[in-house]
Amino acid sequence: MKPLVAIVGRPNVGKSTLFNRIVGKRIAIIEDTPGVTRDRIYGDAEWLTHNFTVIDTGGIEPDSEDIIPAQMRRQAELAIETSHVIVFVVDGREGLTAADIEVSEMLRRCKKPIVLCVNKVDHVKYEDTAYDFYSLSIGAPITVSAEQGLGIGDLLDEVCRYFPAIEADEGGEAISIAVVGKPTKRIMCLSILQASAASAP
Repeated sequence: MKPLVAIVGRPNVGKSTLFNRIVGKRIAIIEDTPGVTRDRIYGDAEWLTHNFTVIDTGGIEPDSEDIIPAQMRRQAELAIETSHVIVFVVDGREGLTAADIEVSEMLRRCKKPIVLCVNKVDHVKYEDTAYDFYSLSIGAPITVSAEQGLGIGDLLDEVCRYFPAIEADEGGEAISIAVVGKPTKRIMCLSILQASAASAP
């Protein structure tokens, strides 16, 4: 199984734009209206030597009890539960919000690697807002512009940093071979198998 990376955050921070940028094609619907992505959307991606699956989720609205936001939040929670690494997307133009703080508190409880992505930083005037997100105590924020493709390499480098342990755990299953028969026959078969294994590339 390939590593799973969930992209989460509050509505309208550019999660679907980032998802499309990472998978290299337009799968998720992009619109400036919050709530466009309601279900989980999966896409395959690769970076350097790594192959992985990305999950796009709807915006998390922690305080909303309306049916649709509650369903979107549940879909995001399911993505968090099944993923290996979480990319927490925030809006660098708008800055830190109360909803960002609530989402970060929810994410810390999942005990999984979290990469903090400050999106929409396509101008030097927005770079200073990234420092505000240090207060979330999640880690060093990585600034990107998903729309323009800026900083995506740095983001993926950080995401893939968590993959080796995951890929080792999910590595190919060993083939088990049982050798049965008389003792002399078993010894002969084992000798042949050992010789074959030693000569294998």
